[in-house]
Amino acid sequence: MTDIKSMTKDELKNLMTELGEKPFRAKQIYSWLHEHLVTSYDEMGNIPGKLKEKLKKKQPEKKNKGISEKKSFKEKIKSSFNGKYIKNGSYSMLISVIFIVIFIVINMIVNVLPTKYSEIDVSDQKLFSIGKQTEDFLKKLDKDVTIYQIAQSGAEDETVSKLLKKYEEASDHIKVEKKDPVVNPKFTSEYTDAEVSSNSLIVECGERSKVVDYGEIYESSVDYNTYSYTTTGFDGEGQITSAISYVTSENLPVLYTLDGHGEKDLDASIREDIEKANIEIRSLNLLTEESVPEDTACLMINSPATDISEDEKNAILEYLENGGKAMIFSDYTEESMENFDAVLENYGVERADGIVIEGDAQHYAMQMPYYIVPEVKSAEPVSGFASAGYFVLAPYAQGIRKLDSVRGTVTIDSILTTSDSAYSKADLNSETLEKTEEDIAGPFDLGVSITETLKDDKQTQIIYYSTANLMDSQINAAVAGGNEQLIMESLNWMCSSDEAETVSIPSKSLQVTALTPTAYDVSFWKICTMGLIPGVFLVIGFCVWLKRRKA
Repeated sequence: MTDIKSMTKDELKNLMTELGEKPFRAKQIYSWLHEHLVTSYDEMGNIPGKLKEKLKKKQPEKKNKGISEKKSFKEKIKSSFNGKYIKNGSYSMLISVIFIVIFIVINMIVNVLPTKYSEIDVSDQKLFSIGKQTEDFLKKLDKDVTIYQIAQSGAEDETVSKLLKKYEEASDHIKVEKKDPVVNPKFTSEYTDAEVSSNSLIVECGERSKVVDYGEIYESSVDYNTYSYTTTGFDGEGQITSAISYVTSENLPVLYTLDGHGEKDLDASIREDIEKANIEIRSLNLLTEESVPEDTACLMINSPATDISEDEKNAILEYLENGGKAMIFSDYTEESMENFDAVLENYGVERADGIVIEGDAQHYAMQMPYYIVPEVKSAEPVSGFASAGYFVLAPYAQGIRKLDSVRGTVTIDSILTTSDSAYSKADLNSETLEKTEEDIAGPFDLGVSITETLKDDKQTQIIYYSTANLMDSQINAAVAGGNEQLIMESLNWMCSSDEAETVSIPSKSLQVTALTPTAYDVSFWKICTMGLIPGVFLVIGFCVWLKRRKA
């Protein structure tokens, strides 16, 4: 027999009919059992006594779960804990409590975890994250550094604050403190006499300190038509890492740039990057100095328009042969460069006549075969750059050829190379860019690293690129900063030492990144958008039309 507690409304109606009662009594009984949760038929107030007697005979209370004899209030409370409803309710409550406890514990654990595990940086330029170069630098940090964020309470720049948190978590030697200028009005005067703007940073290590102005953290440009400023980049990581490197370095490297031969000026953005890497830039005139200074970390020769003298050549060779380091750029010129070329030939390379023309459409851009997109090799000086997958754009480059007659102690590694289809256009007055018999067949190197192991653990290091256009800011923008990163990684490789490690982190652009497709990509997408895709739709349309016609 079905227990009355388990009956549905329809089953209760059938029971009422069987007992000769009105069907609406089924709804009343169902309500008493499942809404009022009575434990006895006698508690059903609106049920007639005759019907209660019938129910007791038909469905005895002693056989019904939840329906029992009338008991005292104390017994009702005691027995209610054994009821199915209370058991189910207790189970649900227990599950809820367990869930809440688990939720609280998880939140406590998440709050303790470093933000790199508990927070996801979804910004396009990873504004709240630090890169691998900074992470590697911080792992080597062995001095205590304190970074003060100068801002009133509640007025902190959230982006800067979150970035500082990443630094603090990445190294036990980094400590971040916030200083309210209202509470501590004289604090900044201990480090600088200049006015410090809100949300600027002061980085301190021992007796060395550096102020990172808030205006240097965000880059902006001016619209001279409206005289309004637009934020174009975020350089928080670059400035903070640079400041830490500065205060923890005892002796900063010096980069000497050779002057006196019509050399190109350093592009402003490259100069800023070099200074941000804490490399001091000084000019060098070998006609007056007669020798390369002893404190030279690296000598830069930036595309001289005229040849160097015999004495200058000897001074440069003497410097290099004693373990010196040099970064050399050249451009095509019709001037005789006998002494300049002699320096290169002494280390096993020479310039090919003319300008390199790329015959493979996948290796040049802007429909111009002399705007070369070379392949980047994983040479030691640029291994990190090569693995990052950046593009390089090298316009008007000369080919670099390796000589067979070179000392066995000299090692030459390719950095930038053309395709096998490249050739050097020897006659620049030619009316055609097509390859002729006079042209020199490739492939060529456009950038090489040269090392020579010497006595006393010294090593000569040379980076040579055959076009100074790599440093042009407009060319660099066409490949989203790839050229700039290539040059800085090359320079850091030569200027870093045990006493000072140079680190240059590029700013993160807040603008749309330029897309520079190769000529092959342009042709491919033209064919797809103008021919292949419309053709597919035409074929599909024709098939549909043919099918409907037959139908």
